[in-house]
Amino acid sequence: KELLKYKQEARNLQGIKDALQQRLIQQDASVLQLKQELLRANMDKEELRNQNVEFWLKVEERNQLLAEYKKELCQKDHHLQQHQTKLDEMLRQLSEASFQQVDLEWELEHKEALLAHCMKRDAEE
Repeated sequence: KELLKYKQEARNLQGIKDALQQRLIQQDASVLQLKQELLRANMDKEELRNQNVEFWLKVEERNQLLAEYKKELCQKDHHLQQHQTKLDEMLRQLSEASFQQVDLEWELEHKEALLAHCMKRDAEE
C-alpha cells in the first residue's frame, strides 16, 4: 500500500517534472524568438542610424551649397546695383544731352531765321 502511494507520488512528480520541462522548452523557444526579434530590431535600428547619418551629411552638404549660392547671389546683387547706378547716371547724362540738343536746335533755328531775315533785308536794300 505504501509502495503504491510512493509510486503514485513518483508518477505525479514525474508528471509535474514533464510539465515543467515542457514549459521550460516553450519558454526557451519564446526566449529564442525574442532574441531573434531583438537582433532584427537592433539591425533595423543600426540601419536607421546609418540612414540618419547619411541624411544629415546630405543636409549639411546642401546647407553649404545654399550658403555658397546665397553668397554668389549677394555678390551678383551688388554688381547689379553698381551697374544700375552707372546706368542711371548714363541715362541722366543722356537726358541732359538731349535737353542741350533741343536747346541747340532751337537756337540754330532761331539764328537761321534771324539770318534769313537779315538776308531778306539785305536783298531788299
